[in-house]
Amino acid sequence: MKQLTIAKAINAGLSRAMAENPKVMLMGEDIGSLGGVYRVTEGLKDHYGAHRVLDTPLGEAGIVGTAIGLAERGYRPVCEIQFDGFTFPAFNQITTQLAKIHARSDGNLTVPVTIRIPYGGVIGSVEHHSESPEALFAHTAGLRILTPSNAQDAYWMSQQAIECNDPVIIFEPKRRYWLKGEVDEDQPTGDPFSAAVVREGQEATIVAWGPLVPVALAAAQAAQEDGRSVEVIDLRSLSPIDFDTVTASVRKTGRLIIAHEAPTFGGLGGEIAARVTERAFYSLEAPVLRVGAFHMPYPPAAVEEHYVPDLDRVLEALDRSFAY
Repeated sequence: MKQLTIAKAINAGLSRAMAENPKVMLMGEDIGSLGGVYRVTEGLKDHYGAHRVLDTPLGEAGIVGTAIGLAERGYRPVCEIQFDGFTFPAFNQITTQLAKIHARSDGNLTVPVTIRIPYGGVIGSVEHHSESPEALFAHTAGLRILTPSNAQDAYWMSQQAIECNDPVIIFEPKRRYWLKGEVDEDQPTGDPFSAAVVREGQEATIVAWGPLVPVALAAAQAAQEDGRSVEVIDLRSLSPIDFDTVTASVRKTGRLIIAHEAPTFGGLGGEIAARVTERAFYSLEAPVLRVGAFHMPYPPAAVEEHYVPDLDRVLEALDRSFAY
């Protein structure tokens, strides 16, 4: 076992994938000599060379478009989008090309492109650096979407995404890059497209992913001190979503709170709430509740902590659920 931050775990996962497969290459803005804005790729250019760790021009559409061509020629490119808000210049390439090539070719072409996107807020940054756009991509068929909340998942998901023959987006919670955890380099975490019950409980379920998993766990701990037993599920995969694990939990607990950093309006929480209501209606003791950001542009850093969900807002949702 090693103690690694999430950032270092991703670095180690990328390095292992590159060592095992010479067709794996990294590309992105400032990822080579600088090691990326968050130093996630630090040292990889020195180890594997500039021909496999490419510093690209500032053009996200070009990065993804080039990666598609490389994938069609047998490579397994890993693109880094420097910040979540910079993804949108590549939105057309991702949603109308990358996501559809396999179906368009009647299954004859695969494009094993991995796109790493640091996402989420609470880092004190400026506009376009703190978005949570996961729902926009989950709506597009043909993309797989992962988001780790801990170092173990970050290490293995990086490799599992690269090995997958489908295009995979990894949303990396940038506010958690420095969160440390144990990494077992010999024991994979299993199917990355399945959810994980990270805390068992009997009276309510909280579903969260990425940056809000630690908040959900803290809320469950605080609820325990008030005599309430709360289960926490780390969704891990946002496309596909493991509705079986979520539904089984809700059938046991009777209550569901969904927490995510993205705005609640049009967010993935709405889809999860609808599916669970369809599947487990007669098990619910209260309406499914969502906790998310407000439907407005991401605010200045001075007030961002009031914009994204925190411990108090999750606990308030639990109180409302138990009041029914």
